[in-house]
Amino acid sequence: MRSLLLLSVFLTLMAACGRRAPEPEPVAAPDPMRAELAQLVTYPKFGDADPHPWDGRAPHSYPIHGIDVSRWQGNIDWPTARAAGVNFAYIKATEGGDVADPKFAEHRRGAQAAGVPWGAYHYYYFCRPAAEQARWFIRHVPRGADLPHVLDMEWTHRSRTCPLRPEGAKVRAEARKFLDILEAHYGRRPIIYTTVDFYRDTGIGQLRDAEFWLRSVAGHPRQVYPGAYWTFWQYTGTGLIPGIEGKVDINVFRSAPDIWLRWKAGLIG
Repeated sequence: MRSLLLLSVFLTLMAACGRRAPEPEPVAAPDPMRAELAQLVTYPKFGDADPHPWDGRAPHSYPIHGIDVSRWQGNIDWPTARAAGVNFAYIKATEGGDVADPKFAEHRRGAQAAGVPWGAYHYYYFCRPAAEQARWFIRHVPRGADLPHVLDMEWTHRSRTCPLRPEGAKVRAEARKFLDILEAHYGRRPIIYTTVDFYRDTGIGQLRDAEFWLRSVAGHPRQVYPGAYWTFWQYTGTGLIPGIEGKVDINVFRSAPDIWLRWKAGLIG
């Protein structure tokens, strides 16, 4: 009997040795974009010192809002602004070929520390070649921005030294040069910011290899820029946001939060 018991145990052990161990359950890798999505503050309730009575779709119906700032905003409490719903910031870096915003580095570091995605913008003057202005921008703006940079093109009618208004073909050619140089340096094509009169007068919208950031403080872009496709809409210059003293420009992104994250990452244009 004892022999039979030992034989039974031996056979059981042999069968167990020949059986494959169960495969471990696959563990899904964490999705960083999902985590980032959860951290976004959408549909923020910002104030406005001079609110516009919107006809049709209003800015507050867009989920992703952000700001553009310069030295005139002074010191910014970036963590407070982010908590209030500032999901991106464009920071003025340079203008022309000899002016640099003295608050650029401070604003950039503040936005980075608070986790606010940032990009820089250049205010263009028509009295210097595009290549010279592009080099001036590159000299002051390091690589590593979260967003594509911006070429701000509008008429410099208040300038005492550069009131030029070139023909549309010249404007478009210079814009393309600037975009090409920055794309080669930073790896992503810049966006063009512009205004209603400049867009109309120069035909800048004919540049098919560019995205646009359109200013329109008294009407939806579909009304003010018929047929234009935009990425950002600047809807006010008199916004009121916690963490920022005084008025500030506020903008919306064109689409939903998940599209925003994919666009920011350069996965879609």
